[in-house]
Amino acid sequence: MNQLEQLKKYTKIVIDSGDIENIEKYTPYDATTNPSLVLKAIQMQKYQYLLQESINYAKKKGGKKNKIVTNATDRIIVSIGAEILKKIPGVVSSEVDSRLSFNTEKSIKKAKKLISMYEQEFGLNRSRILIKLAATWECIQAAKELEKENIHCNLTLLFSFAQARACAESQVFLISPFVGRISDWYNINYSSSQYQSSLDPGVQSVKKIYKYYKKYSYKTIIMGASFRNIKQVLSLSGCDCLTISPELLSVLQSKDTLIQKKLIIPNKICSTPIHTLSHSDFLWLHNQDPMAVEKLSQGIRQFGTDQYLLEEIVIKNM
Repeated sequence: MNQLEQLKKYTKIVIDSGDIENIEKYTPYDATTNPSLVLKAIQMQKYQYLLQESINYAKKKGGKKNKIVTNATDRIIVSIGAEILKKIPGVVSSEVDSRLSFNTEKSIKKAKKLISMYEQEFGLNRSRILIKLAATWECIQAAKELEKENIHCNLTLLFSFAQARACAESQVFLISPFVGRISDWYNINYSSSQYQSSLDPGVQSVKKIYKYYKKYSYKTIIMGASFRNIKQVLSLSGCDCLTISPELLSVLQSKDTLIQKKLIIPNKICSTPIHTLSHSDFLWLHNQDPMAVEKLSQGIRQFGTDQYLLEEIVIKNM
């Protein structure tokens, strides 16, 4: 058994890609996309037909230029998701425009629009879609409301324990802690002796969340994300889910060294804490973590930039 096959015994494997051919190659259960991956995919020659189909769709819907561009980009996101769902048995994550990350109402509206497109245009049930939202307070509240309509969400760009706790308390369906980006920050800002390089900060963050969620029987699924190397991946064997890039999946497939399950549900389960975070509690605790503040802000900006670039491609091809 190679390491990927072994890992699948302990953890649900999710591919982090917008490239449909890669998804077929590694046979994951689920798949995730984000604006960066969608941007990369839509620039490939083999997916140009999806770009043109989306533009034609938006033009038929009509409206002013801005509306046509928005409808086309939304259609691209859904089209890629629909193609991916032909290749996997599980769910695909599709991301809401990160520029809406601080507006609960608009995030809800965009999520419902994407779900409607999946259902009405492609005949896909909402049970196979996860709506990705940045783990801001506003989007956590949006996810809480969307869950009431059976729209499950994946809260991404998660860096702080405050974000993880707020998601669990709001009964968010799934969270994506960003292992690699956390470690990147510590590597840049501290020497290895200051944070003990043997204890990878990104890995330790997910382990803390896992222990807390399982201790209090929270149902929110933990999906480790944004890995930089195989050591990080294997250190979280046993996590509910891991979303892994095609490059690292290839490495796992090429090795057959025995791996062990690292994350184990604790025997002692406690009742859920009575105190839940208020908005001000959340902001205070999140802002005590300079890494989380910087990386959340940076991630939202980057995804926003990629959304702009996707719109520019649409405009250029209209």
